[in-house]
Amino acid sequence: MPLSPFTMRFRRRGLAVFVGLAMAGNVQAADLWTITQDALANDAELASVQVSFQATEAARDVQRGTLLPQISLSAEAAHSRNYNNGGVSGRQTPPGSGVPGGNPAAARDDEVNRAGLTAGLEQVIYNPTLNAQLERAEREIDRDALGVDAQVQELLYNVSEAYFSILRAHDILDARRAQETAIERQLEQAQERFEVGLIAITDVREAQATYDLARAQRIAAEGELQVSFEALERLTGHRYNTIDALAEEVPIEGPVPMDREEWVMLAMANNPLVLMQEAGIEVARSGVDIARAGQQPELAAFAQYNWDDTDVSGTDYNSGSVVGLQANLPIYRGGSTRAQIRQNSFLLEASQYDFEAQRRNTVQQVRSQFTLVNNSVEAVEARRQAIISNQSALEATRSGYEVGTRNIVDVLNAEQNLFNAIAEHAEARYDYVLSLLRLQQEAGLLGPDSIQAINAWLDDGESVSLLLPDESNSDPVMNIGERPQVPTT
Repeated sequence: MPLSPFTMRFRRRGLAVFVGLAMAGNVQAADLWTITQDALANDAELASVQVSFQATEAARDVQRGTLLPQISLSAEAAHSRNYNNGGVSGRQTPPGSGVPGGNPAAARDDEVNRAGLTAGLEQVIYNPTLNAQLERAEREIDRDALGVDAQVQELLYNVSEAYFSILRAHDILDARRAQETAIERQLEQAQERFEVGLIAITDVREAQATYDLARAQRIAAEGELQVSFEALERLTGHRYNTIDALAEEVPIEGPVPMDREEWVMLAMANNPLVLMQEAGIEVARSGVDIARAGQQPELAAFAQYNWDDTDVSGTDYNSGSVVGLQANLPIYRGGSTRAQIRQNSFLLEASQYDFEAQRRNTVQQVRSQFTLVNNSVEAVEARRQAIISNQSALEATRSGYEVGTRNIVDVLNAEQNLFNAIAEHAEARYDYVLSLLRLQQEAGLLGPDSIQAINAWLDDGESVSLLLPDESNSDPVMNIGERPQVPTT
């Protein structure tokens, strides 16, 4: 079904308001909403889609112009000269040509000056082909407006994903730094115990290997943080040194409504990609109408006025006018019309399959994202509990190590398990946020309200900075220092 004009006007008006908000944001704050506004104002892909949509609207105006009066005016001014000379055997030669037998006395030059003006008017009365082409241009506007809507929602998600990727990388980096510090202390203690003969050298080497791994993980986390900032810069065209962090207390709740099939119904009614493919069916159907219109008659009215003046006519000027109707009935065009009908019918069928493929994909994505959101709610709580459990396990392992019932490998493993649990808890929180936004996008509901709701979860008193502690050199991420040395016995 084609989208109603009211629906399309509502969508375009909402988009215009949203993009207008993007141009009026406070560029000083570095929260999700402000960065989203920067992206809406500066993203190259969105700008390309918007300009392409404007071109589609202009194409409609071009097509409409073919149904309006066509007025033309042409003028002509000319000077002509004819040579009429006698020559040998009846051949005429121009004067002064030097051809023998020429007759200069019989030479006569005819010169004529002429001016003319023609004005014409043509108006289509009945032309089904032009009408069908205008209808297709309207359907293309409906389709491409949905394409802009889809691109806006995709950009909203991409900005959110890039933003929370930074926060994810920062939290993981914090965990890796703490892990490196903790294992470094274990390494120092192991070396002290070895020096007094309490442990074997193998324990020291185990601690050294674990420390080297922790150091490598910290370096990788620093690089990941820097790369994540670069991804955000690509979307907005701006570089941000700091952004607001996610608050500790975030409402981790299931999606509303809680019924998965209700989300599917929302997607079928609002997902711009589904609606875009549905509008594409109407565009393809218009192509069939255009091809069929090639078999129908055409009728147009015309009027023409001519004015002509020459200096040899004996009068000042000649003029005349004509008014009439012109009809055209195509009889046979070599079978091309029927071939065009078949061709566009196949394209219509293909568009229907494209719609069905998009519908199935959207249903699958909505159901998957709904499941992921619910799983993320449980995963966040499970990861939080895992931190508590691993903390208790580490304390017990350390106590056992002190009394000799556990070895250093057990302690190191417990240390790694704790910090892995901390990193995984951070990832689970951001997975929840992004799964919720992706679900809203698949349902066609991702908009400014969604971004502002997530933005309220940020803590403006705590920021994440790209600056690294050891940023004394030009590229601290690549400055990894000297290679670790194997301890000597």
